Amino acid sequence: MERSRRAPKKAERSPPALRIGARGSPLALAQAEMFAQRLRAMAGERIRYTIHPYTTTGDKILDRPLQDAGGKGLFTKELDRAQKAGEIDIAVHSLKDMTVRLPRHLFLAAYLPREDPRDCLIGPYRSIQELPQGAVVGSSSLRRRSQLLALRPDLKVVMFRGNVQTRLRKLSEGAADATLLAAAGLKRLGMIEAAGAILPIEELLPAGGQGIIGVTLHVDAPEWLKAACAATDDREARLAAVAERAFLRRLDGSCRTPIAAHFRLTPEGAEMWGEVLADDGGRRWRAEGALSRYPSERDAQELGLFLAEDVASHRAADLGTELPEPK
Repeated sequence: MERSRRAPKKAERSPPALRIGARGSPLALAQAEMFAQRLRAMAGERIRYTIHPYTTTGDKILDRPLQDAGGKGLFTKELDRAQKAGEIDIAVHSLKDMTVRLPRHLFLAAYLPREDPRDCLIGPYRSIQELPQGAVVGSSSLRRRSQLLALRPDLKVVMFRGNVQTRLRKLSEGAADATLLAAAGLKRLGMIEAAGAILPIEELLPAGGQGIIGVTLHVDAPEWLKAACAATDDREARLAAVAERAFLRRLDGSCRTPIAAHFRLTPEGAEMWGEVLADDGGRRWRAEGALSRYPSERDAQELGLFLAEDVASHRAADLGTELPEPK
């Protein structure tokens, strides 16, 4: 009797190796690897990837403040262009470095779980109040500069540009008495022990998006890739990002504006704070709000816009100017 023959089993095709782009700093590369591992865990171990580091314009310009050199887009435009040209499939960013309006060919496909959003004081001091009279604090952030001066007008804030390691080196060389860094970055690098203190959110409201990793795709990316990235998305981080970016967008938030925003879920629903400051910290316009139910994305966005309108109206009234039109 003739044995039946089985059709040869077709070899499964492995998905192409994904090209993941990121800035070339140790923190950015660590975040890209975090995303890649989360993607494999959520979407399948068979996913292969390579990480492609880019030196951005923002990484090259170290001799002047970002607001004098072109703004937040300096940290993303090389990666944006690489995605448009098809050189990379995915880009991984610190959300706080991203512009509030993306190029038309890109969209935010996922937000990774938020790490600690607070700022850290680096140096031999345990609080801002403990800093000596007239102490020199290094920071490249206009937000942090204004917030520090609002709390301690006697401080001298000098420009500190560069990655985490560069700023820590400058501090050790005596370029300043202290500096401020995001707790999220230090924790992701395993360097949180460098912090003299983690500052309360109520004291230094964080930058919008601080602690969240944003993942961008081309609008014409394959559907399987969109679905794979969507599997990595964290709902709580997405709600916070939507609310905080709505606040920034309404107030034209950029590195030219001392602006901060923070949204978080609560057992009752959600709460949010937002503020804008004068450059010298002499004036501060803050608003806060809450939701009594678990928010949808639309709820989060509307809360961010509501706080922005509140801040804008009080600021306009205080300065005797007209309330800016929504963009």
